[in-house]
Amino acid sequence: MNWRRTAVGGALALPLVVGGLVLAKGEGADSQGGAPSAQMPATPVVAAEVLSKPVADVAEFTGVLAAVHSVELRPRVGGYIESVRFAEGGLVTAGQVLFQLDARTFEAAFARAKADLLQAEERQTLAQKRFERGEKLVAEQAISQGDFDVLVAERAESRARVESAKAAVRAAEIDLQDTRVRSPVSGRVGRALVTQGNLVSGGSANATVLTTVVSVEPYYVYFDVDEATYLRFSGTASGARGKDGRVNSVPVRVALRGEDSFSREARLDFLDNQVSVETGTARARAVLPNPDGKLTAGLYARVRLETGAARPTILIQDQAVATDQKGRYVLVIRADQTLEQRRVELGPLDGGLRVVRGGLSAGERVVLKGLARPGMKVAPTVVAMADSEHVGGARP
Repeated sequence: MNWRRTAVGGALALPLVVGGLVLAKGEGADSQGGAPSAQMPATPVVAAEVLSKPVADVAEFTGVLAAVHSVELRPRVGGYIESVRFAEGGLVTAGQVLFQLDARTFEAAFARAKADLLQAEERQTLAQKRFERGEKLVAEQAISQGDFDVLVAERAESRARVESAKAAVRAAEIDLQDTRVRSPVSGRVGRALVTQGNLVSGGSANATVLTTVVSVEPYYVYFDVDEATYLRFSGTASGARGKDGRVNSVPVRVALRGEDSFSREARLDFLDNQVSVETGTARARAVLPNPDGKLTAGLYARVRLETGAARPTILIQDQAVATDQKGRYVLVIRADQTLEQRRVELGPLDGGLRVVRGGLSAGERVVLKGLARPGMKVAPTVVAMADSEHVGGARP
């Protein structure tokens, strides 16, 4: 390299090396010999202004779905299974015949009971005629009063025998009807636990279980409310219980596994009468509609319960939140277009956006996407916070 000598005030001017470039003093450097005056360009990022809207205080719990009606189907009479009349796992209606028992012995018993009733009615007719004749004879003193008392007793006995025979006919008829085992509720039936040709017992607590039926519309959602939430909830204007002590119909939101939003609406209809000493929770129950029939008992669900009145709340997308060893933070764009790292306290999701309980104020802008770090100068492209194009993305 050829060195160039330049007389500046009688001194030798040496070259300035910056970033691998050789610059003579005065060429691209300030008069104090500092860094080049050219600045790095602003980094492009996607940003959005935080959303502020009224949101009620909520609490989330884990619940489980249970059928409103769940029946173990048992026969009321014993006998052999003649036929099974349902598709296993299918829907059935209340009153539908699911099993048919061999009815021949019950048909015979019914016929015998009807014959006994006919015989009792004929005897009653005869006793009535004898009574009427005796009534005339005793008036004419043709028979003694004692003989007439016998006729009165025979007439009363014949009437009682008729009533007893009628009851026997009714019992035999019920037994015959019970050979057709019907579903007591509408819902979904399980598998047949006993098949055609098997002998089953009935009419007692040890009766054979034939199958199970669970209702499908609506479902109950059971969940446990912690003591603190219970106190906040019961202290609100809506209250958990009315003046009559009954549970008010309070709306709750439900999300099943795999569902990001609480899109299902249910109604709270039961709150236990005490808090468990062991767990510090109270059992609650909501009624969840199932119009499409896709739900089933035993599914786990997330339940969101409003515990307070709506108030202004900051909402952001989850993709705006980053995490380091100290916790969660967002990058806030200052007025001079530089970035500030801001620690935030997060709450639950609301309509796909994350509730921010502390750290941000209305009107501030946060970075959603882009190669950004604190202190960097940026050129933001501002989008709506609820823009679905950016929801669920990840900032590099």
